[in-house]
Amino acid sequence: MAANPKTLEEIKRDLENYVGRRVRLRANRGRRRYIEEEGILEKTYPRVFVIRVDKRGTVNRMSYSYADVLTSTVEVSVDDKQIGVANF
Repeated sequence: MAANPKTLEEIKRDLENYVGRRVRLRANRGRRRYIEEEGILEKTYPRVFVIRVDKRGTVNRMSYSYADVLTSTVEVSVDDKQIGVANF
């Protein structure tokens, strides 16, 4: 049985619980291109969240909307628990 998506408010609340923790991110960039990163969930805002990625001394910040998680364009997981998908 496929998992049902959560609401935007539930996704935001889930992500707020993990601020400051290491997360894994997989984002669909279109045309079968994906970006996979690991970083720190830095901050949540009313419409977006920010992940800080440190690579070879360079700090990059990537922001995504909660709607991206809802539509599975972005997959976020913490400790092998995927956020944005209801577990049944």
